[in-house]
Amino acid sequence: MPAPERIPPRSVTALDPVLDLLSHGELTVRGRIGEASNAVLYCSVSLDGQEAHCVYKPVAGERPLWDFPDGTLAQREVAAYELSEATGWGLVPPTVLRDGPYGEGMCQLWIEADPAEGLLALVDGEEPEDGWKAVGFAEVGEGRTALLVHADDPRLRRLAVLDAVINNGDRKGGHLLPASDGRLYAIDHGVTFNVDDKLRTLLWGWAGESLTEEAVTVLGALDTALDDGAPLAVRLAELITAEEVAAVRARVRALLETARHPVPSGGWPAIPWPPV
Repeated sequence: MPAPERIPPRSVTALDPVLDLLSHGELTVRGRIGEASNAVLYCSVSLDGQEAHCVYKPVAGERPLWDFPDGTLAQREVAAYELSEATGWGLVPPTVLRDGPYGEGMCQLWIEADPAEGLLALVDGEEPEDGWKAVGFAEVGEGRTALLVHADDPRLRRLAVLDAVINNGDRKGGHLLPASDGRLYAIDHGVTFNVDDKLRTLLWGWAGESLTEEAVTVLGALDTALDDGAPLAVRLAELITAEEVAAVRARVRALLETARHPVPSGGWPAIPWPPV
């Protein structure tokens, strides 16, 4: 399967001030996020007196993945942002493809997570309390198990739908960033858009349940937006392969047909490891 042709970063205008800053601002590396498996640099970006913090992931620092041979992690990160924006849910922080101190890579607005907001928990008992959804049992040491749960939160439920569409193979707890303004952001989308079923997530609490009316409406709009020649389809084709774009379209239509959240396939580990 040939990789998509490399293209320049998306052009932005003054109507997109954050994207403009990320795309054209001067990047200054402030440090490296050491626990990441690929090169992840914490940077400041400045332009015309405006400054923000961001994450810069250069393609040169990516480790090859045997099951994601086409394109780059950076391209898939940007594709996830583009698709998130198309839903209107704004779940992925502003993300662009650009040149930087170590070559082409993705640049994403830094989000400060609110440490007071808990979305995941390990609890005793076999059933979750009201307001929580069960994921499964986990070993917690000394022969003990606990029930892994996530919040029954509409923001997480939207994210579960987005992850099903982009076929996210690595939705961990540490990728969830609740902000102090009440919004939820999700990060780390380098292992997405595979043509094979790779969905691996901590957000299985709604598995098999009916989609919300909102989700069905959003998926219907996405189906139209993915028509050949439509702006979203054209943009995705610049970032992922034609086969991967077709797989996105197929996943959207499958969700519309069933009108239910997907369930684990059984052919791939359902929960990422480590889970956080």
